[in-house]
Amino acid sequence: MVSAMERLAKDMVDKCGGLPLAIVVLSGLLSHKKGIEEWKKVKTHLWQNIKDDSIEISYILSLSYNDLPTVLKQCFLYFGIFPEDHLINVEDLMWLWMAEGFIPRGEGRMEDAAEGFLNELIRRSLIQVEDTRWEEVINCRIHDLLRDLAVQKALEVNFFDIYDPKDNSISSLCHRHVVNGQAQRYLSLDISNLKLRSIMFFDPDFCKVGLINFRNVFQHLYVLHLEIRVGTISIVPDAIGSLYHLKFLSLTSIHDLPSSIGNLKNLQTLRVLNRFGRLCQLPPETADLINLRHLAAPYSKPLKHISKLTSLQVLQDISCDQWKDVDPVDLVNLRELTMYHIKKSYSLNNIGNLENLSTLILCCEDDESFPALEYLSSCQKLHKLFLRGRIEKLPVSDPFPNSITMMVLCYSKLMEDLMPILGMLPNLRNLELVAAYKGKEITCGDNSFSQLEFLRLDSLKKLKRWHLATSAMPLIKGLGIYDCPKLKEIPQRMKDLEMLKRSNFW
Repeated sequence: MVSAMERLAKDMVDKCGGLPLAIVVLSGLLSHKKGIEEWKKVKTHLWQNIKDDSIEISYILSLSYNDLPTVLKQCFLYFGIFPEDHLINVEDLMWLWMAEGFIPRGEGRMEDAAEGFLNELIRRSLIQVEDTRWEEVINCRIHDLLRDLAVQKALEVNFFDIYDPKDNSISSLCHRHVVNGQAQRYLSLDISNLKLRSIMFFDPDFCKVGLINFRNVFQHLYVLHLEIRVGTISIVPDAIGSLYHLKFLSLTSIHDLPSSIGNLKNLQTLRVLNRFGRLCQLPPETADLINLRHLAAPYSKPLKHISKLTSLQVLQDISCDQWKDVDPVDLVNLRELTMYHIKKSYSLNNIGNLENLSTLILCCEDDESFPALEYLSSCQKLHKLFLRGRIEKLPVSDPFPNSITMMVLCYSKLMEDLMPILGMLPNLRNLELVAAYKGKEITCGDNSFSQLEFLRLDSLKKLKRWHLATSAMPLIKGLGIYDCPKLKEIPQRMKDLEMLKRSNFW
């Protein structure tokens, strides 16, 4: 017997005219409505806007937007800032929301609150997931029609304005400007009295950062994003240090930053995106950024006194040369560390002093081996671990903390079967092995991998046999096997599992 809610759902879906976006967004709206009375209210709103026996998709999208709480409306409107079809990095997006003041300060971390807001927009089908890693969204998009809605609503309330080079004009009522082209022409406008709070440049033809009048025009900025020409190297003028209110600074194709960067005491995020592996130079004054939470810049010279950055939550793209002399004892808030160019001759033991480290990504130089890994057992809050490089031998006892839930071992080239060790990790849910083992057999013994849900085996060239005890991997949901040419047979109960896509993480 068809329930009343099923009949309601069918009636509303029928009026969507078979448009997938309309159906998906309507489903997202209904998914958090409790009970049949709330569903009836949605249907009543929809029926008031029926034309030619169907509902305009624009009305369904608007209804879903209007149903958002105020803080989520701000977060949704922000998607209109990005160019059409733009692949949006989730980390950048959440750090921008924080800088803009959308994320309320509470008992928890702002980063966690921002992630919750993004997930709510995804649940409501207003945002599309593009890429995931370790069960987290790393890139997302917004559908063209939803972006149009975000732009329309943003213009109505002067949330932001997009520079129109045809008219060579921009609204004087908006404190956020978006420049998608002809940045040099935009900079010729008189915007000195607008008290801009945020400006985003998406202009592949713009390459002269020195043309920006930082001191007189942008002195009230909270957010500055410069996505400019790839292949050129720009000079950042000293005047950038006058942007005392700045909380978010993202730069592309930058060779070095001036010492005046140390004046930006309110800066929360500093990101430098250089293509082709180019490194930038960070001045010693970077260590004076006492409120810095996210540092993502591939820099070349050691940054002395980095331990002064006690608010730091994320440190990405650091070279091992820069880390080896760091005293991390004061980096009490560091949750994520990404390090490259590791050599066997370096000690990484000081990583074990990072009490709140949750995510660790370590990558060796080509053909290099990791130094001793004993320090990993001290990272008692570590959840996600990625190791790329040769591991000559795992520590004899407890090489990994029990807290680990997700692990990738890449090009480890281990000679001994690592499954008996990994199988004892009580919280491991996601495991990926890429060229990690050079042996012919793996054995998953009784009661091993008690929480494992997803397993990928990739480029295990010599693997011939996989022994799996009846009680091993009781919760397994998905399996991916790639480029294991000699593995002709897998355990019987693995054959009906969901086949996982090959990871592009490594």
